[in-house]
This record gives sequence, C-alpha cells and structure tokens, in this order.
Amino acid sequence: MLKQWVDSDYHPEGEEVVRARPDKVDIKRTVPFIVLHVGCLLVIWAGFSWFAVFAAVALYLVRMFAITAFYHRYFSHRTFRTSRAGQFLFAVWGNTAMQRGALWWASVHRHHHQHSDEEPDVHSPKQFGFWWSHIGWITSQRNFPTDYSRIKDLASFPELKFLNRHDQLVPIVYGVVLWAVGAALERWAPGLGTNGFQLFVWGFFISTVFLLHGTFCINSMAHVLGSRRFKTDDDSRNNFWLALITLGEGWHNNHHRYAFSARQGFMWWEIDVSYYALKVMSWTGLIWDLRPVPKAVYAEIGAAREETKA
Repeated sequence: MLKQWVDSDYHPEGEEVVRARPDKVDIKRTVPFIVLHVGCLLVIWAGFSWFAVFAAVALYLVRMFAITAFYHRYFSHRTFRTSRAGQFLFAVWGNTAMQRGALWWASVHRHHHQHSDEEPDVHSPKQFGFWWSHIGWITSQRNFPTDYSRIKDLASFPELKFLNRHDQLVPIVYGVVLWAVGAALERWAPGLGTNGFQLFVWGFFISTVFLLHGTFCINSMAHVLGSRRFKTDDDSRNNFWLALITLGEGWHNNHHRYAFSARQGFMWWEIDVSYYALKVMSWTGLIWDLRPVPKAVYAEIGAAREETKA
C-alpha cells in the first residue's frame, strides 16, 4: 500500500484483478479525502485574513480552469491543440487540483462518455445514486488503476506517464510553495496579515475541498438537475448554476450532444468562462485549432425552436 502512494501504477496482483473487484468504499482510498476535509478544521488555529480568503478563491478559480480546460477539454476530448511543452504544463497545472493524474482522469472520463448512465458508468447517479456518483466511486479500489488502453494518444508521452504514476508529487510541491509564500509574506509584507501556516490551510485544504466538490457536482447533479435541449441517450442536463461554479461545465447536455467542441456553452448567453479563457490563450499562440460547435448541431437547435413555435 505504501508503495502505491508513490507509484499509482503499482498493482502487484495485476490491474485486471483490481478492476474485477466489487464496487465498495475502500478505507485506504478514503484517507486523502478524510485528510483534506479534516484539514479544513485547522483554520481554527490558522485564523483569518482577507488575503488568505482571496488566495483561496483565486486558487479555486485557476485550478478549476485547469480541470475544465485541460483535464477535460484537452486531455479527455482533445478539443484544441498545443505543443508538447504546453501539454506537460497543463498536466502539472491540473495536478495541483488534487484529482490525480491527467491520464487517469482522461481515461475515466472517456469511459464515462462511452457508457454514460449505463451500468458500466462508474459515476452515474441513475445507476448508483447521488452519493456514490458524487464521491463514493473514487474511493473504490476497482476505479484506481489507469486504463492506458483508452488513452493511447497520451500514454506515448513518458513525461505524462511519469506525472500520472507519481500523482502525489505535484500536490506536495504545491503545498510547500504555499507555505513558503505565506512565510515570505509574513516577513516582507506583514500588513497582509498572513503567514505560511494560514496560507497553507486556506490554499491547500479549504480551497481544494470546495474545488473537489464543485467538480464532483457535475457527476452527481448534472445528470439529475436542469434542462435537456438535446435528446441524448443519457440523462445529461444543462444547469446555469453548475456552469457558474465550474466555469462552464454545467452545460452538460450540450457537451454530451457534441463532446469535441472547445465550447460547452453553445449559445452566446450560456456563460462558459473556460472557453473565453481558452480563446484568449489561442491569441497568444500557446494553444490553437480550437474545435467549434458543428453547424449541424446549431441546425438541430434551430429546428427544435421551429417545432416549438409550430
């Protein structure tokens, strides 16, 4: 078990044996989530400062963007292109969100789209209920191994496999940097009222717990609450409030109709902050070839409107 904490691909019994196990909460897999949630209580001793709160909110936003724009729209669906250095940067950035490695995340998500709301879908509220789809599924041992057969286009990059295998490395560095920055600010900018311990608690624990649950709400709520513009084969929904807290992921029914667009808010009024940021990034040359929503999909929307009028 200890070796698996430093090498996520370590499965001496074989990955297929692990995947064949029954779905149940594995106490060992719950430890990181328990630590993150209990760690929030350290705020009692760390205290409060407006700078720490601002940092927690800012870190929530930049890491949510990393999950939605990079882990989801790039690694899972390849909705735009970037350089090899760019994708490595995106994988590191996304890993600070503490949702494991980019390859594991993409593998699970591609499986979700292949079997959305069917029995093999590991986080379907239709099949397993709210709490399992929200957080229970990620504590199951059978969902821990990375299925590299689903991400052959990504697994050919050794640097991405390294990050995926050692997915605790970036979060540890992230935590150390937070503490160091807080300590530096205590010394050189005491007027901000923060310190290493305080910034660590707000930026590592509190910000991350909100980030995790914001992301997990797409699994648990975006297939239950909201409207359905498209008659997809699953129960995906569009939800304005989920789109706000996840920077655009709440337009989930749109996404399940056409998953390969960099834009998930298909209409101009559907707020999609991640897409706006990706568009700006494309102007810098860091990314390019953002894939649009096909005209045929917009034709479907237009036809549905005409049918409603009639």
